[in-house]
Amino acid sequence: MTDQNTAVKPSGSRGAPPRRAQRRSGRKRRPLRIVLLVLLVLVLAAGGGAWWMYSSLDSNIKGVDLDKALGDDRPQKLPTAGQNLLVLGSDSRAGESGDLGGGKGSVSGARSDTALVVHIPEGRTRATAVSIPRDTLVTRPACTERDGGSMPAKDRVMFNSVYAQAGPACVVKTVEKMSGVRIDHYLEIDFAGFKELVDAIGGVTIKIDEPIKGGAGGLNLEAGTQKLDGTQSLQYVRTRHGVGDGSDLGRIGLQQKFLMALLTEVKKQDLLGSPAKSYKIANSATKALTTDSSLASLSALSDFGRSMNGVDPQNMETIMLPVAYDKKDPNRVVAAEPQATQLWKAIRNDERIPASAKKSPATGG
Repeated sequence: MTDQNTAVKPSGSRGAPPRRAQRRSGRKRRPLRIVLLVLLVLVLAAGGGAWWMYSSLDSNIKGVDLDKALGDDRPQKLPTAGQNLLVLGSDSRAGESGDLGGGKGSVSGARSDTALVVHIPEGRTRATAVSIPRDTLVTRPACTERDGGSMPAKDRVMFNSVYAQAGPACVVKTVEKMSGVRIDHYLEIDFAGFKELVDAIGGVTIKIDEPIKGGAGGLNLEAGTQKLDGTQSLQYVRTRHGVGDGSDLGRIGLQQKFLMALLTEVKKQDLLGSPAKSYKIANSATKALTTDSSLASLSALSDFGRSMNGVDPQNMETIMLPVAYDKKDPNRVVAAEPQATQLWKAIRNDERIPASAKKSPATGG
């Protein structure tokens, strides 16, 4: 997998604290987490040829009718057979999941953790994933709230807050307004849903490089090869304190490593040889999914997965939306111009993104 956004510390003239510079440079790792989630979903959707029999699982997949929610005021579709997919990683902290979070205080509801616009050009032999930093300041368009009320448009809203305020349809609308790119499909994965998935496959074997003491939910693990159950896995991917310097960067690294191990574990399963186990795995996986209505079935996901067979993960380029530090609030970023405009224009025209559109001032580009 190539990554054209090599992070560089901001110059001394910025006066950015080392910790912030380190946190910014870690952003380029976030896309890998969601790319692995997408790969996992495709394995589960297309890997078991007999899953078409399990029509009852279709009710597990939550669907969002984007056409109904967004209406006709949307960007034009691509002029080719290419596709644009918005992939959102959400993290519910309600109920049992909240007890495992390890954070201070009470956190309710769900939040969006990472967002990717995945562009699949015509021919479907490669893909480009554009990560939108969660603290990017954006203009949120007028949206319908979760309870049906109206939410007026507002400037300088942190991108990460849109999901909690108005749900997935508003996130899609915000991305379309800021980019001019038509989103063809929406895929959301609730990371907490992997707890049941891990238990369904019998645990995940992972190598722990350094001991973890006092992790999320009181997790303690010795260095070496360990087999984690569902509860331990959820604690592991939420652990930040006690790993590295205690920043979010360490947590992201753990999540990447866990998902690689999970994907390996799923591939080792004899799904066709054990219908009962394959059903249990499929049941757990589909409960974690929310998609647009056109993908909200196992057969649709399987068809979409097969259409992506030509995309080699090694040919998937991951880049970050070019951003610059906000002049009013240096803890926030804004889309950098003219780079962002060049990037979105290339995607709208189903063209390769020029190197000049990948330079991000916030990372020294």
